[in-house]
Amino acid sequence: MNSNRKLIFICGGSDCKKCGSKELRKEIQRETKTGELKGSCKIIRTKCMDFCKSGPVVIVGEQIIKKATSQKVFTQLKKS
Repeated sequence: MNSNRKLIFICGGSDCKKCGSKELRKEIQRETKTGELKGSCKIIRTKCMDFCKSGPVVIVGEQIIKKATSQKVFTQLKKS
């Protein structure tokens, strides 16, 4: 079975949570359940990724996004 869903890894470590990763994850989930991204993304919460000074950290495909915002994540999703 071939899946074309894009994987979004969001750090769930304590430093990233302090920087807003939980709210970022909820915002990305909301946006990916509607519109053009509906059903095309899988969001995975991870443990600490060891980029603690750069939180929140998100990985889209093979791209690491430090100090991630929803705008940065959606821009990267459109590129990949």
